[in-house]
Amino acid sequence: MRASRLVSVMFVLQRRRGATATELADELGVSVRTIYRDVSALQSAGVPIWTESGPGGGIRLVEGWRTRLDGLTGDEAAALFLAGAPSAVADLGLGAILTAAESKVIATLPPELRGRASRLRERFHLDAPGWFRDGDVPAHLATVADAVWSGHRLDISYRRSDRSVQRRLDPLGLVLKAGVWYLVAAHRQAVRTYRVGRIAEAKRVDEPASRPPGFDLASWWAASAAEFDRSLLRYQCRLRLSPRALRHLKHHVGPASAEDALASAGPPDDDGWREVVLPTEGEDVAADQLTALAPGVEVIDPPSLRVTLHDVGVALAATNAPSE
Repeated sequence: MRASRLVSVMFVLQRRRGATATELADELGVSVRTIYRDVSALQSAGVPIWTESGPGGGIRLVEGWRTRLDGLTGDEAAALFLAGAPSAVADLGLGAILTAAESKVIATLPPELRGRASRLRERFHLDAPGWFRDGDVPAHLATVADAVWSGHRLDISYRRSDRSVQRRLDPLGLVLKAGVWYLVAAHRQAVRTYRVGRIAEAKRVDEPASRPPGFDLASWWAASAAEFDRSLLRYQCRLRLSPRALRHLKHHVGPASAEDALASAGPPDDDGWREVVLPTEGEDVAADQLTALAPGVEVIDPPSLRVTLHDVGVALAATNAPSE
Protein backbone atom coordinates (compact mmCIF):
# COMPACT_ATOMS: atom_id res chain seq x y z
CA MET A 1 0.00 0.00 0.00
CA ARG A 2 2.90 2.42 0.61
CA ALA A 3 4.09 2.09 -2.99
CA SER A 4 0.57 2.98 -4.13
CA ARG A 5 0.56 6.04 -1.85
CA LEU A 6 3.97 7.23 -3.10
CA VAL A 7 2.66 7.16 -6.66
CA SER A 8 -0.46 9.02 -5.50
CA VAL A 9 1.70 11.74 -3.91
CA MET A 10 3.45 12.29 -7.24
CA PHE A 11 0.16 12.46 -9.11
CA VAL A 12 -1.35 14.95 -6.68
CA LEU A 13 1.69 17.20 -6.90
CA GLN A 14 1.72 16.90 -10.67
CA ARG A 15 -1.97 17.70 -10.97
CA ARG A 16 -2.05 20.55 -8.44
CA ARG A 17 1.42 21.95 -9.13
CA GLY A 18 2.20 21.74 -5.48
CA ALA A 19 0.41 21.41 -2.15
CA THR A 20 1.02 21.77 1.56
CA ALA A 21 1.71 18.71 3.69
CA THR A 22 -1.68 19.17 5.36
CA GLU A 23 -3.47 19.26 1.99
CA LEU A 24 -1.69 16.10 0.87
CA ALA A 25 -2.50 14.37 4.17
CA ASP A 26 -6.19 15.27 3.89
CA GLU A 27 -6.46 14.11 0.27
CA LEU A 28 -4.68 10.80 0.86
CA GLY A 29 -6.15 10.11 4.29
CA VAL A 30 -2.88 9.85 6.21
CA SER A 31 -1.02 11.91 8.80
CA VAL A 32 1.21 14.89 8.04
CA ARG A 33 4.13 12.95 9.49
CA THR A 34 3.47 10.15 6.96
CA ILE A 35 3.50 12.69 4.13
CA TYR A 36 6.91 13.99 5.20
CA ARG A 37 8.24 10.42 5.31
CA ASP A 38 6.84 9.74 1.84
CA VAL A 39 8.35 12.93 0.42
CA SER A 40 11.74 11.96 1.87
CA ALA A 41 11.43 8.48 0.31
CA LEU A 42 10.57 9.97 -3.10
CA GLN A 43 13.51 12.38 -2.89
CA SER A 44 15.80 9.45 -2.05
CA ALA A 45 14.44 7.60 -5.10
CA GLY A 46 15.42 10.51 -7.34
CA VAL A 47 12.05 12.22 -7.77
CA PRO A 48 12.77 15.98 -8.02
CA ILE A 49 10.61 17.23 -5.15
CA TRP A 50 11.45 20.38 -3.22
CA THR A 51 9.89 21.86 -0.11
CA GLU A 52 9.60 25.44 1.08
CA SER A 53 8.49 26.61 4.51
CA GLY A 54 6.60 29.74 5.47
CA PRO A 55 3.65 31.57 3.85
CA GLY A 56 3.18 30.54 0.24
CA GLY A 57 5.42 27.53 0.71
CA GLY A 58 4.63 23.86 0.31
CA ILE A 59 5.77 20.72 -1.49
CA ARG A 60 6.33 20.89 -5.25
CA LEU A 61 7.78 18.99 -8.17
CA VAL A 62 10.49 20.69 -10.17
CA GLU A 63 8.87 22.71 -12.95
CA GLY A 64 8.42 20.67 -16.12
CA TRP A 65 9.01 17.24 -14.56
CA ARG A 66 6.29 14.63 -15.19
CA THR A 67 5.97 10.94 -14.46
CA ARG A 68 4.57 8.54 -17.02
CA LEU A 69 3.12 5.05 -16.49
CA ASP A 70 4.39 3.75 -19.82
CA GLY A 71 5.05 0.27 -18.44
CA LEU A 72 1.39 -0.58 -17.78
CA THR A 73 -0.52 -3.09 -19.87
CA GLY A 74 -4.12 -2.39 -20.85
CA ASP A 75 -5.51 -4.67 -18.15
CA GLU A 76 -3.25 -3.12 -15.54
CA ALA A 77 -4.37 0.37 -16.46
CA ALA A 78 -8.01 -0.74 -16.28
CA ALA A 79 -7.52 -2.30 -12.86
CA LEU A 80 -6.42 1.04 -11.43
CA PHE A 81 -10.02 2.22 -11.52
CA LEU A 82 -10.89 -0.40 -8.89
CA ALA A 83 -8.01 0.55 -6.62
CA GLY A 84 -10.38 1.17 -3.71
CA ALA A 85 -11.97 -2.27 -4.05
CA PRO A 86 -9.28 -4.98 -3.93
CA SER A 87 -11.86 -7.78 -3.68
CA ALA A 88 -13.49 -6.52 -6.87
CA VAL A 89 -10.15 -6.55 -8.68
CA ALA A 90 -9.58 -10.15 -7.61
CA ASP A 91 -13.13 -11.30 -8.41
CA LEU A 92 -12.96 -9.83 -11.91
CA GLY A 93 -9.58 -11.40 -12.62
CA LEU A 94 -7.92 -8.06 -13.30
CA GLY A 95 -4.97 -8.61 -10.99
CA ALA A 96 -3.99 -7.15 -7.63
CA ILE A 97 -2.89 -3.74 -8.90
CA LEU A 98 -3.80 -1.21 -6.26
CA THR A 99 -2.14 2.12 -6.91
CA ALA A 100 -3.38 5.69 -7.44
CA ALA A 101 -6.98 6.79 -7.78
CA GLU A 102 -8.68 7.30 -11.13
CA SER A 103 -8.42 11.08 -11.21
CA LYS A 104 -4.69 10.94 -10.52
CA VAL A 105 -3.95 8.29 -13.14
CA ILE A 106 -5.93 9.05 -16.27
CA ALA A 107 -3.84 12.10 -17.24
CA THR A 108 -0.61 10.07 -17.08
CA LEU A 109 -1.70 7.12 -19.22
CA PRO A 110 -0.24 6.74 -22.70
CA PRO A 111 -2.88 7.47 -25.39
CA GLU A 112 -3.16 3.81 -26.45
CA LEU A 113 -4.25 2.82 -22.91
CA ARG A 114 -6.77 5.55 -22.20
CA GLY A 115 -9.60 3.96 -24.16
CA ARG A 116 -9.50 0.69 -22.30
CA ALA A 117 -9.15 2.31 -18.89
CA SER A 118 -12.10 4.59 -19.58
CA ARG A 119 -14.14 1.61 -20.76
CA LEU A 120 -13.80 -0.02 -17.33
CA ARG A 121 -15.15 3.13 -15.67
CA GLU A 122 -18.17 2.96 -18.00
CA ARG A 123 -18.96 -0.69 -17.29
CA PHE A 124 -17.99 -1.36 -13.67
CA HIS A 125 -19.32 0.60 -10.70
CA LEU A 126 -18.63 0.34 -6.96
CA ASP A 127 -21.48 1.32 -4.61
CA ALA A 128 -19.93 0.94 -1.17
CA PRO A 129 -22.80 1.46 1.38
CA GLY A 130 -24.58 -1.72 2.41
CA TRP A 131 -28.12 -2.94 1.89
CA PHE A 132 -29.04 -6.19 3.63
CA ARG A 133 -26.44 -8.94 3.21
CA ASP A 134 -22.76 -9.76 3.43
CA GLY A 135 -20.71 -10.21 0.29
CA ASP A 136 -20.67 -13.27 -1.99
CA VAL A 137 -18.55 -14.41 -4.94
CA PRO A 138 -20.95 -15.77 -7.60
CA ALA A 139 -19.98 -18.85 -9.59
CA HIS A 140 -20.61 -17.22 -12.98
CA LEU A 141 -19.10 -13.81 -12.29
CA ALA A 142 -16.12 -14.40 -14.58
CA THR A 143 -18.36 -15.29 -17.54
CA VAL A 144 -20.64 -12.33 -16.91
CA ALA A 145 -17.69 -9.95 -16.52
CA ASP A 146 -16.17 -11.25 -19.75
CA ALA A 147 -19.40 -10.49 -21.64
CA VAL A 148 -19.60 -7.03 -20.10
CA TRP A 149 -15.97 -6.30 -20.87
CA SER A 150 -15.98 -7.62 -24.44
CA GLY A 151 -19.37 -6.14 -25.36
CA HIS A 152 -21.04 -9.47 -26.25
CA ARG A 153 -24.54 -10.70 -25.56
CA LEU A 154 -25.15 -13.15 -22.72
CA ASP A 155 -27.51 -16.12 -22.34
CA ILE A 156 -28.44 -16.83 -18.73
CA SER A 157 -30.68 -19.05 -16.66
CA TYR A 158 -31.92 -16.86 -13.80
CA ARG A 159 -33.45 -18.05 -10.55
CA ARG A 160 -36.45 -16.02 -9.41
CA SER A 161 -38.21 -16.62 -6.12
CA ASP A 162 -40.76 -18.96 -7.74
CA ARG A 163 -39.14 -20.25 -10.93
CA SER A 164 -36.18 -20.06 -13.31
CA VAL A 165 -36.30 -18.05 -16.52
CA GLN A 166 -34.11 -17.96 -19.62
CA ARG A 167 -32.89 -14.59 -20.87
CA ARG A 168 -30.71 -13.31 -23.70
CA LEU A 169 -29.27 -10.06 -22.42
CA ASP A 170 -27.34 -7.08 -23.66
CA PRO A 171 -24.90 -6.55 -20.74
CA LEU A 172 -24.33 -2.90 -19.85
CA GLY A 173 -22.32 -3.05 -16.65
CA LEU A 174 -21.53 -4.68 -13.32
CA VAL A 175 -22.11 -3.06 -9.93
CA LEU A 176 -20.54 -4.18 -6.66
CA LYS A 177 -22.94 -3.18 -3.87
CA ALA A 178 -21.70 -3.98 -0.35
CA GLY A 179 -19.89 -7.09 -1.58
CA VAL A 180 -22.78 -8.30 -3.75
CA TRP A 181 -22.48 -8.27 -7.55
CA TYR A 182 -25.31 -7.04 -9.77
CA LEU A 183 -25.52 -7.18 -13.56
CA VAL A 184 -27.18 -4.25 -15.30
CA ALA A 185 -28.43 -5.43 -18.67
CA ALA A 186 -31.06 -4.73 -21.29
CA HIS A 187 -33.70 -7.36 -22.10
CA ARG A 188 -35.89 -6.46 -25.05
CA GLN A 189 -34.61 -2.88 -24.70
CA ALA A 190 -35.74 -2.62 -21.05
CA VAL A 191 -32.82 -2.03 -18.65
CA ARG A 192 -33.01 -4.22 -15.55
CA THR A 193 -30.85 -5.41 -12.64
CA TYR A 194 -29.93 -9.06 -12.12
CA ARG A 195 -28.20 -10.39 -9.04
CA VAL A 196 -25.22 -12.35 -10.35
CA GLY A 197 -25.49 -14.89 -7.52
CA ARG A 198 -28.90 -15.96 -8.85
CA ILE A 199 -27.56 -16.79 -12.31
CA ALA A 200 -27.62 -20.58 -12.54
CA GLU A 201 -26.05 -20.75 -16.01
CA ALA A 202 -24.27 -18.20 -18.17
CA LYS A 203 -22.83 -18.34 -21.66
CA ARG A 204 -21.35 -15.57 -23.76
CA VAL A 205 -22.99 -15.30 -27.18
CA ASP A 206 -20.97 -14.50 -30.27
CA GLU A 207 -23.10 -11.45 -31.04
CA PRO A 208 -22.32 -7.82 -30.23
CA ALA A 209 -24.37 -6.38 -27.37
CA SER A 210 -26.53 -3.35 -28.05
CA ARG A 211 -25.68 -0.41 -25.80
CA PRO A 212 -28.11 2.54 -25.53
CA PRO A 213 -26.50 5.78 -26.72
CA GLY A 214 -25.22 7.86 -23.84
CA PHE A 215 -25.95 5.18 -21.22
CA ASP A 216 -24.17 6.09 -17.96
CA LEU A 217 -23.88 3.19 -15.52
CA ALA A 218 -23.30 5.22 -12.35
CA SER A 219 -26.19 7.61 -13.06
CA TRP A 220 -28.58 4.78 -13.94
CA TRP A 221 -27.61 2.87 -10.78
CA ALA A 222 -28.12 5.90 -8.55
CA ALA A 223 -31.61 6.46 -9.98
CA SER A 224 -32.48 2.77 -9.71
CA ALA A 225 -31.24 2.58 -6.10
CA ALA A 226 -33.31 5.65 -5.16
CA GLU A 227 -36.39 4.07 -6.74
CA PHE A 228 -35.75 0.85 -4.80
CA ASP A 229 -35.38 2.78 -1.53
CA ARG A 230 -38.71 4.52 -2.15
CA SER A 231 -40.41 1.20 -2.89
CA LEU A 232 -39.77 0.21 0.75
CA LEU A 233 -41.56 3.27 2.15
CA ARG A 234 -45.06 1.81 2.49
CA TYR A 235 -45.93 3.39 5.85
CA GLN A 236 -46.79 7.07 6.33
CA CYS A 237 -47.18 9.16 9.46
CA ARG A 238 -48.18 12.80 9.92
CA LEU A 239 -46.01 14.83 12.30
CA ARG A 240 -45.26 18.25 13.68
CA LEU A 241 -41.55 18.98 13.82
CA SER A 242 -39.66 21.76 15.54
CA PRO A 243 -37.15 23.77 13.49
CA ARG A 244 -34.28 21.79 15.05
CA ALA A 245 -35.96 18.43 14.40
CA LEU A 246 -36.61 19.44 10.81
CA ARG A 247 -32.95 20.33 10.32
CA HIS A 248 -31.81 17.02 11.80
CA LEU A 249 -34.41 14.84 10.06
CA LYS A 250 -32.02 13.79 7.28
CA HIS A 251 -29.60 12.39 9.88
CA HIS A 252 -32.17 9.97 11.36
CA VAL A 253 -34.21 8.78 8.38
CA GLY A 254 -33.22 7.64 4.91
CA PRO A 255 -32.50 10.18 2.16
CA ALA A 256 -35.70 9.35 0.27
CA SER A 257 -37.82 9.65 3.44
CA ALA A 258 -36.28 12.99 4.36
CA GLU A 259 -36.64 14.36 0.85
CA ASP A 260 -40.34 13.45 0.65
CA ALA A 261 -41.04 14.78 4.15
CA LEU A 262 -39.39 18.12 3.46
CA ALA A 263 -41.27 18.42 0.17
CA SER A 264 -44.56 17.94 2.05
CA ALA A 265 -43.79 20.46 4.82
CA GLY A 266 -46.49 23.00 5.53
CA PRO A 267 -45.98 26.62 6.60
CA PRO A 268 -44.37 27.24 10.02
CA ASP A 269 -46.56 28.15 12.98
CA ASP A 270 -45.73 30.93 15.44
CA ASP A 271 -43.03 28.78 17.05
CA GLY A 272 -41.56 27.62 13.75
CA TRP A 273 -43.00 24.08 13.94
CA ARG A 274 -44.10 22.59 10.62
CA GLU A 275 -46.36 19.71 9.70
CA VAL A 276 -44.92 17.00 7.45
CA VAL A 277 -45.86 13.59 6.08
CA LEU A 278 -43.02 11.14 6.65
CA PRO A 279 -42.87 7.89 4.64
CA THR A 280 -40.93 5.02 6.20
CA GLU A 281 -40.74 1.22 6.23
CA GLY A 282 -43.12 0.59 9.14
CA GLU A 283 -44.38 1.75 12.52
CA ASP A 284 -41.54 0.15 14.48
CA VAL A 285 -38.97 1.83 12.25
CA ALA A 286 -40.79 5.16 12.51
CA ALA A 287 -40.84 4.94 16.32
CA ASP A 288 -37.09 4.31 16.48
CA GLN A 289 -36.30 7.13 14.06
CA LEU A 290 -38.60 9.68 15.69
CA THR A 291 -37.36 8.97 19.21
CA ALA A 292 -34.02 10.42 18.14
CA LEU A 293 -35.77 13.71 17.29
CA ALA A 294 -37.33 14.17 20.75
CA PRO A 295 -38.51 16.50 22.13
CA GLY A 296 -39.06 18.24 18.80
CA VAL A 297 -41.59 15.81 17.35
CA GLU A 298 -45.35 15.39 17.82
CA VAL A 299 -47.25 12.58 16.09
CA ILE A 300 -50.59 13.66 14.68
CA ASP A 301 -51.47 10.42 12.95
CA PRO A 302 -51.70 7.46 13.35
CA PRO A 303 -52.80 7.27 17.01
CA SER A 304 -50.92 4.01 17.60
CA LEU A 305 -47.59 5.64 16.80
CA ARG A 306 -48.41 8.54 19.10
CA VAL A 307 -49.07 6.07 21.93
CA THR A 308 -45.78 4.29 21.21
CA LEU A 309 -43.77 7.51 21.44
CA HIS A 310 -45.64 8.44 24.65
CA ASP A 311 -44.75 5.10 26.21
CA VAL A 312 -41.09 5.46 25.15
CA GLY A 313 -40.99 8.92 26.70
CA VAL A 314 -42.52 7.73 29.98
CA ALA A 315 -40.09 4.82 30.22
CA LEU A 316 -37.13 7.05 29.39
CA ALA A 317 -38.18 9.61 32.00
CA ALA A 318 -38.54 6.90 34.64
CA THR A 319 -35.17 5.35 33.85
CA ASN A 320 -33.44 8.73 33.97
CA ALA A 321 -35.26 10.21 36.99
CA PRO A 322 -32.92 12.28 39.22
CA SER A 323 -31.37 10.38 42.10
CA GLU A 324 -32.62 11.35 45.56
